[in-house]
Amino acid sequence: MHKNLSESWATILQTEFEKPYFKELTSFVKSEYKNHNCYPKEKNIFAAFDFCSFDDLKVVIIGQDPYHGENQANGLCFSVKDGVSHPPSLRNIFKEIATDLDNEYPKSGNLERWAKQGVLLLNATLTVRAHEAGSHQKQGWETFTDTVIKQISDTAENVVFLLWGGFAKKKVKLIDKKKHYILESGHPSPLSANRGYWFGNEHFSKTNLFLKGIGEEPIEW
Repeated sequence: MHKNLSESWATILQTEFEKPYFKELTSFVKSEYKNHNCYPKEKNIFAAFDFCSFDDLKVVIIGQDPYHGENQANGLCFSVKDGVSHPPSLRNIFKEIATDLDNEYPKSGNLERWAKQGVLLLNATLTVRAHEAGSHQKQGWETFTDTVIKQISDTAENVVFLLWGGFAKKKVKLIDKKKHYILESGHPSPLSANRGYWFGNEHFSKTNLFLKGIGEEPIEW
């Protein structure tokens, strides 16, 4: 399942793939994909790592589950395939970017363009059964992705972590605040955003200001 993971990630995650829980997770995922319609496509399960190498890492955004609707999930959190209408949370992300950076609202909801600039778009659970939200939770994915966050914290420096909503904020315990830059806000979902917990957080301009301050290229959001 992870065989084609780029060398930069495989180096720091290799021991994880050999643990019993990951082998059980692999069996579970293979069975689910064989017997049910699941998302994203198998080849895209590790897309977050494929498009963003560890060596280029600048920003981590943490989501919860892949989209479970048809033709939406592409392996990157909050992202959808080209030509797919933007889900509500993604619309609110783009609205905040437009306001924060005085940018035009993007046409494509495919965030591969972010990942290629060093933004790891990491869902806590990397797979889901079609139309069944949360169906692959508590099978081992969270153990794996928590390890990814911890390894980034331990191995890298000056990474920006964007923690949106209660679920993502719980990951703060895995991150060394002395080494990294953490920004927290409400979730971009309409429920949270319409209550005033998302809009105006200015996370995108603040991220770029930090990156410039450490001599890194800012992200073209």
